Amino acid sequence: MKPEPKHLLVVSCLIRNPQNQLLLVKHHIRGWELPQGKVEEGENLIFALSREVLEETGVTISHAKLAVIWSKVSAPAALIFCFNAHYASGELTPSEETPGVEWCSEAEAGRRVSHPANRDRIISMLESDGSLQFRSYATGPYRVLN
Repeated sequence: MKPEPKHLLVVSCLIRNPQNQLLLVKHHIRGWELPQGKVEEGENLIFALSREVLEETGVTISHAKLAVIWSKVSAPAALIFCFNAHYASGELTPSEETPGVEWCSEAEAGRRVSHPANRDRIISMLESDGSLQFRSYATGPYRVLN
């Protein structure tokens, strides 16, 4: 029997269009957030990122660069690989999982994203200076650990 992974791997993407707007999706449970999703076993991170973005938004991305890795230490433990990327092509297309898909300004994204972990993730990506950063957090209650 194959051992189960000790944590989930998740990819998340801050996507900018030529007007410097950010792409948000409205998850049916978590509300507004960046496109994100689980990495499937054996899948490389860039492929998983491109797949999740296309599935949730209908668009393709280019120039994806890993900016921040977040570690969720509370169960279920997860590593969230956060990328900055550029819009490449496609029309915004909602999905069953994400019934809302919209471009918005940084300020509007700050108002719409209500989940504290998702808000902190966006802030860390916006503040990225080009070097890879590592952050960790716990839930119940939510708190950033470093």
